Amino acid sequence: MAVEIENSDVLRDIIKFRDAVVSCSRGKGIKGVEDENIHLTLRFIGEVHENYVPQISECVARASEFTKFQIRIEGVGAFPSVSRPRVLWVGITEGFDKLRSIRSKLEECLRRFTEPDREEFVPHITVGRVKGSYDPACLRNVVSTYESTIFGFTQVSKVKLKRSILRPEGPVYMDVAVIDLKDG
Repeated sequence: MAVEIENSDVLRDIIKFRDAVVSCSRGKGIKGVEDENIHLTLRFIGEVHENYVPQISECVARASEFTKFQIRIEGVGAFPSVSRPRVLWVGITEGFDKLRSIRSKLEECLRRFTEPDREEFVPHITVGRVKGSYDPACLRNVVSTYESTIFGFTQVSKVKLKRSILRPEGPVYMDVAVIDLKDG
């Protein structure tokens, strides 16, 4: 389940940060998320039997009970840390509670079809994954440069159930269900 970045200016600035991060890569050491795949994951569902897709889509449809809202995209970082990065991300500083509310509502329904998520939900937008060698000083500098950046606000008007098809050159995401939130 995902929320896309609807504000094209905000998305453009996120892509600039992603490109700066990838520039610290040695070879293909940092894999950037493709422009069209940048999104905020509400819940990674994982592999499920095809028979469950209609029921999972019905669970996601519960998001239609929520009203459209804005999120503020600000700051950057790395999981687990900048000194030992695996995932590079852009943060969310407003709209956090609404994202959590949507996720909690859908989680109640999804637990019949998926494994429970063991990680605490921390809303963020993944822009890259460290897969190999990179220049640590470069990466620290890029993260430091962007750490207080306010990328801006974007509306959350839809929740999408996405299917990822893994390929050697990177995943391809397909929308399985698109749920519109209510006008506020």
